Amino acid sequence: MAMAGQPPLVAHIIHRLDYGGLENGLVNLINHMPLERYRHAIICLTDFNPEFRRRIQLPGVEVCALHKRDGHDLRLYGRGWSLLRRLRPAMVHTRNLAALEMQLPALLAGVRARVHGEHGWNEDPAQMNPRHHRLRRWLRPLVGHYIALSGELEAYLREGVGVAATRITRICNGVDTRRFYPGRDRAPLPANFAPPGASVIGTVGRLETVKDQPNLVRAFTHLMQTVPDARDRLRLVIVGDGSLRTEIERLLAEAHVQDQAWLAGSRDEVPELLRSLDLFVLPSRAEGISNTILEAMACGLPVVATDVGGNAELVAKGETGQLVPANDPAALAAAIRGYVDDPDRMRAHGAAGRRRVEARFSLEAMVAAYRAVYDAALNKRSL
Repeated sequence: MAMAGQPPLVAHIIHRLDYGGLENGLVNLINHMPLERYRHAIICLTDFNPEFRRRIQLPGVEVCALHKRDGHDLRLYGRGWSLLRRLRPAMVHTRNLAALEMQLPALLAGVRARVHGEHGWNEDPAQMNPRHHRLRRWLRPLVGHYIALSGELEAYLREGVGVAATRITRICNGVDTRRFYPGRDRAPLPANFAPPGASVIGTVGRLETVKDQPNLVRAFTHLMQTVPDARDRLRLVIVGDGSLRTEIERLLAEAHVQDQAWLAGSRDEVPELLRSLDLFVLPSRAEGISNTILEAMACGLPVVATDVGGNAELVAKGETGQLVPANDPAALAAAIRGYVDDPDRMRAHGAAGRRRVEARFSLEAMVAAYRAVYDAALNKRSL
């Protein structure tokens, strides 16, 4: 609850504050929301990465960890309720299924303005556990307003969960075009990694099943076997870390292409790394609205992405990039080769991507949309 003269406090509840698209979007929102409108706190169900936390530039943002244990931790609800009673936020904003259950402690703690955002899938929606559908439907009455980041997510909330259209606002991610801008500089890459004239193909994301970087590795291996002089002409960069790293290393070693690939791990200098690439690839099995696609486009890169989630809402096929079926390394390799063999097309689509971001996916528009939802939720509370 805001003291006299203080802006309302929003408690953002997420699974963990760490490198990722959802978390990056949250930090962008906090850093760019006008100071006089809202204060912020972040509640992590598990924990937070201290390095990533330093991206928060706004002073006075409390980051709390509830240290959820594996499995169904019933004591989590009590800890969440106690923390919310101490913070006394004017609003709670949960994100994705992992945090949705915290709508109940928020209700019991007296937080009357409650918002929930659906940012994307951690699993193929066609194979989603039926229990996850039921949980969303059971908790629907507790949520005052929903935010969907893509058309697919908005349709799912309406048709799969039964949320009225008037209770859903669709807000696409925005990208900071002052931080992500075009320019080619190989300096962030390891010394002597990319010889002159080589095309550097790259991706950024958590190394987890839903992101499916092994799909990209298999496509790269296919290119190494079929493109003339590929060992001199092609390089692969994978930025991110996670449980798939060992599998990716194994696939590269089995194909004897580990010298042509660089696994960069988790990095803060993502804009600089993107500017070291010639082509961005997102091989995911499922997505919401991908921050990394937008960031790559803002850096003037053409994008090859799987046709899942909101990717088709971002990539203008044949204009800023190409879309291919998920889990199809041959199709992915063919789309990549289409750019590698045509540098003029690669540059033209990259420039068109930058123009598309500037026109449709600005950070300012995203922040204004969230502010409008928050204002309406608080006004409804006072009726």
